[in-house]
Amino acid sequence: MKNRSFRRRLLAALVGVALAAGGAVATMTAPAAVAAGPVIPGPLDDSFYSPPSPLPAGQPGDVIRWRPSVPMMNAANADAWEVMYLSTNALGERNAVTGTIMVPKGVDPSTAPIVGFAVGTQGPAFKCTPSKAISRGTLYDQPAINDSLSSGYAVAVTDYEGYSPNTVPTYITGQSMGPAVIDSVRAAQRLAQAGLSEDSKVIFQGYSQGGGGALWAAEKQPSYAPEMNLVGVAAGGVPADLTEVAKGLDGYLGFGFLAFAAVGLDAAYPELDLDSYLNDTGRTELADAKANACVVELLANYPFKKISDYTTSNPLDTPQWQARLAENKLGSAPPRVPVFQYHAATDEIVNTPQADALHKQYCAAGVTEQWQTYVSDHLSGIFAGNGDAHQWIVDRFAGEEAPSNC
Repeated sequence: MKNRSFRRRLLAALVGVALAAGGAVATMTAPAAVAAGPVIPGPLDDSFYSPPSPLPAGQPGDVIRWRPSVPMMNAANADAWEVMYLSTNALGERNAVTGTIMVPKGVDPSTAPIVGFAVGTQGPAFKCTPSKAISRGTLYDQPAINDSLSSGYAVAVTDYEGYSPNTVPTYITGQSMGPAVIDSVRAAQRLAQAGLSEDSKVIFQGYSQGGGGALWAAEKQPSYAPEMNLVGVAAGGVPADLTEVAKGLDGYLGFGFLAFAAVGLDAAYPELDLDSYLNDTGRTELADAKANACVVELLANYPFKKISDYTTSNPLDTPQWQARLAENKLGSAPPRVPVFQYHAATDEIVNTPQADALHKQYCAAGVTEQWQTYVSDHLSGIFAGNGDAHQWIVDRFAGEEAPSNC
């Protein structure tokens, strides 16, 4: 794990993202008045991402506002919109989440299947918002999105909770991610401009944080969105057990992800009071990360750091943190649809054994699951499984019987 050449290779692979995401995103100068409803687009500047207070009446998945989007990598082959929609946070309270909806050109949207796409880790800073990355053309999940659009599938991408100029993302919190993913699909189905059907076949997909988000959506769907025509979930690099994942990050290459996870859980559950455990270094560096860090900075600025470098005592050892970590462990409500779950065999960020344990738990519960490992590390695993995941999605939308190697 402490291999320096791997670190250099990892950073080199992401340098394009670093250059594109390193500066503040330019804002438009159009009027910033908040639209009264989904009929009128806007606002066109960054105030779009700030939820109205109070939130409007409505149900999870209802669109609060929308605006046209021009995704750099898909401008020629998809119509796109950014949306803000109602959803539910980790405490079961109403919230508002943003995201991007893309519909491939040249297809009948009323018959198009929908992929609810959960992106991987972007970073705590507002500039890292997935919708912004889509507009810039810097989203590293883009190949999977391209595959779906090329196959005639609409794609709904959630930004997850907390990406606004004045809030902190509730990173890796499954109780928040699941509703955000589900409601991005509902928003896509309810946005009149998209023309999609509420009867469309749906598959959730994602890798890393997104793999967790996709499976959280699948576990919650039967009770949270029973009306949804969900036919499968494709999830890679899944952080199923946050406690076990944390053990593999403390003092190793991916410590920045562990620090971001602590920040995200604290944002979701204010009673955790992360600040009360931090030393001066922790307060300074985490404040800087919240303002400036995307995924490249998380890797480059915090490798091999330890929890003890930033805290006076370890919050993860306390009963209140352990209780919230337990609430955000996958497996308590196995999906009722087929699952394609894959993982890097030598994953140094999201350790493989805890994902394998989830796969075995799903199999024992009767889930139709295909489990696949690849000779890769976490970063290359993003791409190693794309082809198989896409073919699995194509087959599910075509109505073919799902395979299982349980």
